[in-house]
Amino acid sequence: MGSPTQNETDHANAPEMKIVTRNISALLERTKEEQRRKTFEERLADSITGFTGSMLFVYIHLTMFVIWIIWNLGWLGLKPFDESFVVLAMFASVEAIFLSTFVLISQNRMNAEADRRAELNLQVNLLAEHEITRLIQLTTAMAKKMDIPESYDAEIDSLAKDVRPEQVLETMEQHRKEAGLEAKQDKK
Repeated sequence: MGSPTQNETDHANAPEMKIVTRNISALLERTKEEQRRKTFEERLADSITGFTGSMLFVYIHLTMFVIWIIWNLGWLGLKPFDESFVVLAMFASVEAIFLSTFVLISQNRMNAEADRRAELNLQVNLLAEHEITRLIQLTTAMAKKMDIPESYDAEIDSLAKDVRPEQVLETMEQHRKEAGLEAKQDKK
């Protein structure tokens, strides 16, 4: 028999695609809701950060600085207004202060979003681990009832035990300390 047609493959994947589509829709709706909840200041900071991180911003500044410099060098035949470039330096410094503030505001919000996503991932992973553990326990019980030799494997018994997240974190911290990673973070 030949390979399945595209239609057969699509039909076989239909239930999975419904789940994927549902998940994508939920994530998009969540993103839209987060956008709606942004304050005016957050939207302004994001807009400014987005614009200042673009090539258009670079081109505008390049053009402005070149014109400013050649004007004040007297190359255009116009009367210089900032021969020592002190005003240019002041504008650049003030702009840098404001731009760095807008970038920090956007980064703080993005870090908070990343923390929420990481927490969601952790919760989903813990739930999946719990469900998998229960499935292992169920299949092991069924295998023992049918007297399948592999059901008495010590590794399967180990997998059938719930994992305590705090124990995993303690183990991770211990390994980090042993690897010398803890001391490097404390010095920062």
